[in-house]
Amino acid sequence: MAAQRLGVRAKERADARYFLVALCLFLALMLGFPALANLWYSFSNFSFRDLTGGSFVGLANYRQAIANPGLWSALGFSLRFGLICAAIELILGLALVFVLHPLLAKRPWMTGILMLPMMVSPALMGVMYRLILNEFTGVIPAYLEMFGRPINFLGKNNVYFTVIGIEILQWTPFAFLILLTARQTIPMELEEAAAVDGAIGVQLNTLVILPNMVPTIIIVAFIRFIDSFRVFDHIYVLTGGGPGNTTTSLSIYIYKLFFNQNVLGEAVAVSIMLLMASLAILFAGLKLAVRTRTR
Repeated sequence: MAAQRLGVRAKERADARYFLVALCLFLALMLGFPALANLWYSFSNFSFRDLTGGSFVGLANYRQAIANPGLWSALGFSLRFGLICAAIELILGLALVFVLHPLLAKRPWMTGILMLPMMVSPALMGVMYRLILNEFTGVIPAYLEMFGRPINFLGKNNVYFTVIGIEILQWTPFAFLILLTARQTIPMELEEAAAVDGAIGVQLNTLVILPNMVPTIIIVAFIRFIDSFRVFDHIYVLTGGGPGNTTTSLSIYIYKLFFNQNVLGEAVAVSIMLLMASLAILFAGLKLAVRTRTR
C-alpha cells in the first residue's frame, strides 16, 4: 500500500514537471521574446521604417531619456498618483472588510455586487466619466450648476482629484476582495480564544485580526501601487494627459514619445526602466510579506 502511494506521488510529480515545462515554454514565447526584442530596441536606433533594429547606439537612448525633463514630470505624477490611490484604496478596503464581513459571511452572493466596478474596462470607464463630467454636456456639472455650485471637473484645478477619484472608485473593490479573502482565512478558533480573553469589537480587529492580515495588506499595497503607477487607459481617454501635461503618467509619456514624437528608441528605453522598477518593487513587496509572515 505504501509503495502504491509512493508510485502515485511520483507520477503526480512527473505530470507536474510536464505542465511546468509547457508553462515555461509558453511564457518564454509570449513574454520572453518581446522582452528581448524591446531590450535590443532600447540599445538601437530604429524607426517604423526599419523595425529590424537599426544601428546599435549603446546607452544613448537611456541617456537621452534621463536628460528629458518630461520624464521626471511624468515620473512625479505617477509616483504621487500611485501612492495616494494605493493608500486610499487600502484604507477603504480594510474599512469595508471590517464593516461588511459579518454580513457577507451570511450572504456571500453580495460580494459579486461589490465587484461590479472591476468588470468595466478602464477605457470604457474613462469614456463614461468623460460624458457625465463634461463641463458643457455632463449630467453632474449641470446639476451642480442648478444649485449654484458649478465645478469644472476636467479643468486644470480639479482634474488631478478627478482622475484619482475614478481610479479609487474602480479598484477599491480589488483591494477589498483580496483583504476579505485574507479575513475569511483567519481560523474561527483564534477569534473564539481572543473573545475568551476579553478581546471583542475594536480590540479583536486591532490586536488579533489586523496583525494576521499584515502580509496580505503589504502585497495588496504593492500591487495597487504598481497598477496605479503605470495607469494609462482611463486617464488617456478622459484627458489625453492634459490639460497640458497635468495628468501625463509615465505610461502616457511613453505612448506620446512612441506614437506622437516618433522617438522610438527613447520610448522603449523608458519602458524597460519602468518594467525593471515594477519588478523590483513587486519583488521587494513579496520579500517583505514573506518576512512578516515568518516572524
